[in-house]
Amino acid sequence: MLLIPAIDLKDGKCVRLQQGDMNAVTTFGDDPAAMAQRWLDAGARRLHLVDLNGAFAGRPVNEGAVKSILRVVGERIPVQLGGGIRDLDTIERYLDDGIAYIVIGTAAVKNPGFMKDACSAFGGHVIVGLDAREGKVATDGWSKLTGHEVVDLAKKFEGYGVESVIYTDIGRDGMLTGINIEATVKLARSLTIPVIASGGLAGIEDIEKLCAVQADGVAGVICGRSIYTGQLDFAAAQQRADGLSSAG
Repeated sequence: MLLIPAIDLKDGKCVRLQQGDMNAVTTFGDDPAAMAQRWLDAGARRLHLVDLNGAFAGRPVNEGAVKSILRVVGERIPVQLGGGIRDLDTIERYLDDGIAYIVIGTAAVKNPGFMKDACSAFGGHVIVGLDAREGKVATDGWSKLTGHEVVDLAKKFEGYGVESVIYTDIGRDGMLTGINIEATVKLARSLTIPVIASGGLAGIEDIEKLCAVQADGVAGVICGRSIYTGQLDFAAAQQRADGLSSAG
């Protein structure tokens, strides 16, 4: 089970939102590169970056902060990035900069042709981010709810060749109310590619529950507010996950 620290970037700072609300912001650091170093030192094996301004603007905004993180990380661990990525040139530029995986969310739902082209051009480097409330996919920084079912869209993108799916329960994100295990497992069982859980991670109990369903295809979890508030000790949680995985 891969525990992936999230670094959400807004105006060049490291923040967390509640349920995707840009007005419900908590700032956890002014130096994204130092934050990346913190999680590297804690034993992170991958980082998850989100350009929050970019997600709302529909284009990259925090590229400077992203590059500062990449300079710190180098080639030690893979970094995945989402937020405002709407064209192939942007994907190519970020991959050239050293990003390992591009996370496409809104653009995948609104423009499936773009998603298909991205998977074709950059196979193995594209992850789809599906954000949902009660099983229905949301777009545009979670501000718009579509009529699309998560499982149906995920299957379509699996056919395109995405590397994995990040599934976020937006009703829980930033709320520390626990991962939606049931919905995550339901999605994972319908696919052959890995699913990464996201939204609401509260504590070690969530990690234990996720490890118990790893065989269903749940390969990792995005760690957000809980590791910033100290409610979850990241290093201890990854150690616990490794122990449970090896025991299983």
